Amino acid sequence: MSRSMKLKILQALTVAMLVTVFFLEPIAQDDSYHQFIDAYTKMSIPNAWNVLSNIPFVLMGILGFVVSRKLLSEKYLEAGKASILLFFVGLVLTGFGSAYYHLSPNNETLLWDRLPMTISFMALFSFILSFHINRRSGAAALWPLLLAGMSSVFYWSYTEAIGFGDLRFYAVVQFLPIILIPLIVLLFPAEDYQQKYIWLILVLYIIAKLMENFDADIYHILGVSGHTIKHIIAAFSGLAFLLAVWSISRYDEGISEKI
Repeated sequence: MSRSMKLKILQALTVAMLVTVFFLEPIAQDDSYHQFIDAYTKMSIPNAWNVLSNIPFVLMGILGFVVSRKLLSEKYLEAGKASILLFFVGLVLTGFGSAYYHLSPNNETLLWDRLPMTISFMALFSFILSFHINRRSGAAALWPLLLAGMSSVFYWSYTEAIGFGDLRFYAVVQFLPIILIPLIVLLFPAEDYQQKYIWLILVLYIIAKLMENFDADIYHILGVSGHTIKHIIAAFSGLAFLLAVWSISRYDEGISEKI
């Protein structure tokens, strides 16, 4: 299959999802989303384990940022520098934002949980575009992607505030990259890093979502809520991404521009 045909497949999927979402009715945030099975207060912290389980996000984010800064001194990592560092910045902010949300779960605090997550989502997507399709285009897409991601959260928050909640834009920002990333990795294999770590990130994402969906069931079985486990599993996506960055540093030659 030619490169142009592969790109057309990605473009067609993107357009199809955008059109589909456009024709859906606005989707308001379900109030039940804020009801978690483990709401116990410990050490004077409301919803303690859902709050404290965000610590791994902060630790993984700091570790990834510090180590990546050292690796990024190498010439052949400069192409993806901004997206790599912003991914880890997003993880740190997600830890603080999610902890803040879980202290008092509601739509207003949820804004600060979702906003930093979009930073990591969009930074990862920019990284994939850069290393699999085109270096310059992927890097140039980072800032528009970040703007789109953050705008989707502010738009949702605004529509909730005026009583007409609409999650459609945010849903596209979160799930479209999850659909496109595996296709891009398969259709445009890269030779300058170990792609198995990207697959690991996707697997961790799916498992984290399952933990979230079965929050109460897991709590009744294990005595630890699914949402708490979700935070810990999702945080380890930072380690998987760091390993991907580390694998790039093993190559002796600079990154050649993909055309």
